[in-house]
Amino acid sequence: MIARPSFRTLRVLARLRDLWRQGARGLAAMLPKGLYKRSLLIVILPMVLLQTAVTFAFMQHHFELVTRRLSEAVARDVAALADLYRQLPPGAEDAYLSNLAADRFRMDATLLPAGPLPPALPRSFFGALDPLTRTLPTALKTQLRQPFWVDTIGRSGLMEIRVDLGDRVLRLVTRRAIAYEANAHIFVLWMLGAMIVLLTVAIIFLRNQIRPILRLARAAEDFGKGRDNAFTPHGATEVRQAGYAFLEMKRRVERATEQRTAMLNGVSHDLRTILTRFKLSLALLDNSADSELLQKDVDEMGRMLEGYLAFARGDATEPTTRTDVGALLEDLRADAERHGAPVSLDTRGDLSIRVRPTALKRCIGNLVANAQRHADHVSITARREAQSVSVMVDDDGDGIPPEHREDVFRPFYRLDEARNQDEGGAGLGLAIARDIARSHGGDIELTDSPLGGLRAAVRLPV
Repeated sequence: MIARPSFRTLRVLARLRDLWRQGARGLAAMLPKGLYKRSLLIVILPMVLLQTAVTFAFMQHHFELVTRRLSEAVARDVAALADLYRQLPPGAEDAYLSNLAADRFRMDATLLPAGPLPPALPRSFFGALDPLTRTLPTALKTQLRQPFWVDTIGRSGLMEIRVDLGDRVLRLVTRRAIAYEANAHIFVLWMLGAMIVLLTVAIIFLRNQIRPILRLARAAEDFGKGRDNAFTPHGATEVRQAGYAFLEMKRRVERATEQRTAMLNGVSHDLRTILTRFKLSLALLDNSADSELLQKDVDEMGRMLEGYLAFARGDATEPTTRTDVGALLEDLRADAERHGAPVSLDTRGDLSIRVRPTALKRCIGNLVANAQRHADHVSITARREAQSVSVMVDDDGDGIPPEHREDVFRPFYRLDEARNQDEGGAGLGLAIARDIARSHGGDIELTDSPLGGLRAAVRLPV
């Protein structure tokens, strides 16, 4: 029988799983989000790790090996000079040792009077990292029988060795380079140069691969905003396939839109023909109370039909042009004041953007008309922001409760005791306005107005 894990073990495993997930989420939050940056990270990170590993292996093995061999050679030279001192006759060793050390061993040799050797030097942090401070004393201890003292860090580029010969002290000064591998920086520079070249090539290559994807994303965004953007697939095979699929989808959407528009135009023509017959029939009747009521019903039916068709058809077929939103709002203000409450207008910044002007005018016109129907004063404010143009329609009416502000954008939705009665309408004004705003890549948001009523804010991307 297989033993089942205990409850405590399961809790520990669950805790480890939660910690792993939290760490993974934290790491994902720190990583870049863009495809270009992530691809660059995929190329850079393994290259940096590989170069670091190679450099570490070189420094640990080759660099220390060469330094140890050179230190052993210096230690043998020092031991040979010490042994030679004992073989020379008294009085001749000074000049002979100095000349021999200078000519053969590249050392500055001096015989000092007998005395104690200097105390051992304290080892600093950077000195502990220097392999010469470890390899040279070890090699000297192997080759020499006499006490010695070594200073490898006291002077820049030089080192000093003192050997106690009993009656004299042999002092040797030489360059660190004869016991030290001083060309390691050349290897590091070669590796850094190769890394920079490889990263430059990788960056150029990745930019060329990411650019078609960004172009495809820009074309899809422009298509969603109703802008005509000439797009031709480029790049790798997979990116081209995605581009061709987008173009095919675009053609299908445009064909479906054309078919729907043609069908709605036909329906509109047929229904208008019937309404026209009704109006002619009513015109031939006597001007009685019943005929007046029928005439009102026919007129209301005509307005409702126009609203239904306008909502179903939309204005997606209108081309986008660069439009001065400030001038468009000035026309709206003049039209609105001729039909009701006074309207004030305040524009700030450059408001020239690419939109469908007729559709945008209808969008904001619906908001202004809805505000005029339920308020005494209406204010329009437009300003340019960093990435968008905002148009705010404020009024001093009764407003809409916050819990119903999203519901009023639903087609045919009516508030019984609120401002969206749409007198003579079908409850499509705000739905059409939001549909137009979203077809431009923007949206409409309802909030409280500084005037005390409702604020309808339209935000359009530039």
